[in-house]
Amino acid sequence: MKAIALEKYGSADDLELVELPKPKVAPAEVLIRVEAAGVNPVDWKLAAGGLDSMMEAGFPLVPGWDVAGVVEEVGLDTPEFAVGDEVMAYARKDWAQNGTYAEQVSAHVRMVAHKPAALSWEEAAGLPLAGLTAYQSLRRLDVASGETVLVHAASGGVGSLATQIAVARGARVIGTASERNHEFLRSLGAEAVTYGEGLAERVRELVPEGVDAALDFVGDGAVDVSQEVLKRPDRVVSIADPGAVGKGGHYVWVRPDADGLAALGNLAGEGKLSVNLDRVLPLAEAGEAWRLSQTGRTRGKIVLTV
Repeated sequence: MKAIALEKYGSADDLELVELPKPKVAPAEVLIRVEAAGVNPVDWKLAAGGLDSMMEAGFPLVPGWDVAGVVEEVGLDTPEFAVGDEVMAYARKDWAQNGTYAEQVSAHVRMVAHKPAALSWEEAAGLPLAGLTAYQSLRRLDVASGETVLVHAASGGVGSLATQIAVARGARVIGTASERNHEFLRSLGAEAVTYGEGLAERVRELVPEGVDAALDFVGDGAVDVSQEVLKRPDRVVSIADPGAVGKGGHYVWVRPDADGLAALGNLAGEGKLSVNLDRVLPLAEAGEAWRLSQTGRTRGKIVLTV
């Protein structure tokens, strides 16, 4: 099969389109013919060795954890799926090597859900990591109908999905973004505020009594600002600041979760969740996709088609 791979830790300039053996399919796994693979910042951070202290890595290393495609083969005793099923997965294994930037990838059923017809291949490939991060962050704080939620970086890949999930739960969402993205946030059902100096005051103008929960998807002091406007300082979760725990809040590192991914698929099928695509590129242009991701200025997801 064709795949994008690295021979050693490196950067976008070191990615190569190569021929690799077809992945093996273990019991309780499926082999997916990849239609599209999502690009996430963690992909290029891992490739640079940024996760070496916590994850084993093998080479050649195929990056990527997000995938949408068709089941080509099922492992022994895998009744959950059949050949021909259209699926999506957050295919993060316990080591880094056999990723989704390839024509085929194997994934354990605990990672895989059926693709909703409402989403294109590209949209489905952009959903798993970002969608599950948003879903698990909201679940960690047990956000409920009638509550007010502050979402930092609400126009980004994770933030835009968290905004929609919170709105679907019946929450009021205050979302931070640059002014150019305010109309986009309003289209998702949020009230938009500009990030930066004076944010706490701007939030208090909208919610004088304080917000019920806060989601930090950007870091850079967002936990501290959140605790200035929260009714309870413990109801903040961050994916960017592990120090949130020491401040009484929560830190989330997303986990593969087939049930959670299926729940997101159901929201998409009900018209309550959409995946905004910033850029779609062919697999061979993975390096360019990483360079775009590294700018930090994308709105929505970058996806590779295979």
